[in-house]
Amino acid sequence: MQIIPAIDIIEGKCVRLTQGDYQQKKIYNEHPLEVAKQFEDAGLQRLHLVDLDGAKAGTVKNWKVLESIAGKTRLVVDFGGGIKKREDVDIVFNSGAALATIGSLAVKDESTFVQWLQSYGAEKFLLGADVKDEKIAVAGWLETTDIWIYDFVQKYIEHGIQQVFCTDVSKDGLLQGPSTELYKSILTKFDGLHFIASGGVSSVADLDVLRNIGCAGVIVGKAFYEGRITLDELVQFNRG
Repeated sequence: MQIIPAIDIIEGKCVRLTQGDYQQKKIYNEHPLEVAKQFEDAGLQRLHLVDLDGAKAGTVKNWKVLESIAGKTRLVVDFGGGIKKREDVDIVFNSGAALATIGSLAVKDESTFVQWLQSYGAEKFLLGADVKDEKIAVAGWLETTDIWIYDFVQKYIEHGIQQVFCTDVSKDGLLQGPSTELYKSILTKFDGLHFIASGGVSSVADLDVLRNIGCAGVIVGKAFYEGRITLDELVQFNRG
């Protein structure tokens, strides 16, 4: 199971929100590149980079941060937040992202997303699913749809999507443990899916549980920034 540290960006700074609430913002570092280099120097290979300004504005904003990290580290970066138009996709790939992360657009504008999968290649996209009570949530988690997570994942697997990450919005940023039962259920239904857990991780014990149920990766954010899991522990786990 691959450890994927997260860097969330607001106004070019590394921050974390609690349950997607911009009012509950904490700045951890003014220079995201410094944080990314820490991860790289420790031997981690992947990074989950989220443009929170872009997510709010509906267009990519912090592509300069992406360009800096992709240009000055060897990290495999997936980048999301505000990718709504083809121009946004081009900016993200031209700035050095290996993968573009798509969430709400895949819910609200299926035809556009399917066109991108066909023209850029499905392997270039990471599908993000925010979930509440097994239903897809959108609009900064304020709005829950009637779409079952399983139907959502199935549809895009049929369109060629290879990697999916899922965040239980009731858990994210609370450091209360991940949604193990939900993830188990998804993994049982989609044997062989490259599935990445996200949200709620609070300890190395949580990482053990996620590895044991078959997750291919786990996104770690607040637990690292709040000192619940050290960089050394992430590295040891990644090696093991």
